[in-house]
Order: sequence, then structure tokens, then C-alpha cells
Amino acid sequence: MKPNPLPSQIWVLVCDGAKALMLHNEGDALQPRLVTVAVFDEPQPPSRDLGTDRPGRTNSSNGVSRSATEETDLHEQAEADFLTRIAGALDQVVREHEVKNLLLVAPPKALGLLRAKLSLAVKGLVSGEVGKDLTGLPVDQIGKRLMAA
Repeated sequence: MKPNPLPSQIWVLVCDGAKALMLHNEGDALQPRLVTVAVFDEPQPPSRDLGTDRPGRTNSSNGVSRSATEETDLHEQAEADFLTRIAGALDQVVREHEVKNLLLVAPPKALGLLRAKLSLAVKGLVSGEVGKDLTGLPVDQIGKRLMAA
């Protein structure tokens, strides 16, 4: 199986809903050497720890019956807020460094949320996306997994 090259000087954002790594390939395409440029970490407590209120109730307009409203998933909201902040930080990294090529790596759901929050300048630099969660791996293993993807 032929490895996929990871272009030299490519920037790689590896993230999920609670952790993000900004990496830069300082090696060549077939021998990548990913270097950590920035780490963003925001542990997300479970939803039960984020809110303790009972779901809201509504009264029926016809009669005296009541029903519960759907409870907001506070964990999903916290992840979406984190990804919004990551999109802003990514915009700043692009302005501060000479980023010409960017690869986004995240679970599919997080990738979709992140994609929607990126600025036009950053969107223009995205050369590829990988829908996998690699945030729990060491940096050298991330490069190997990306080559095998």
C-alpha cells in the first residue's frame, strides 16, 4: 500500500470538541516531522455536571395538561463553543504565520461544526479534511496515521 504524502510545510489542525493541536510539518512529504505549534485544551464535564435544572414544562392551550420541553444538551453546546473559539484561534495563526496549506483532522461531527465557523481566509487555505479523532495520539503517531489515511 502506497503512503499518502503529507506535504512539507503543511499546517495540520487536529481537534475534537475539547482539545485541539496545531501542528506544522517541518519534514518532507514522505518523512513528516510534525511539530506542535499550539495546544488548546478545555476538558468538558458531562452534561449532568453542567446543569442541574429539570426540563421546562409548558401548559397546553387546550385544557389543563402539561408536557416537558426537550432538555438542551449542555455538553454539545460546550463543544460547539470550543470549536468556535478554535476557529477564531486558527484565523489568528493564519495571520501570524505564513500558512499556505492547511489540513483539518477531526471527528465528522466536529469537522462539520468547525467548517461552518471558519473565516473565508482560512477556508481558502484548507487543502483537505480527515474525518477521524486523532487527538488522543502522540504527535509522531498522528503523522503516521495521516500518511496511512
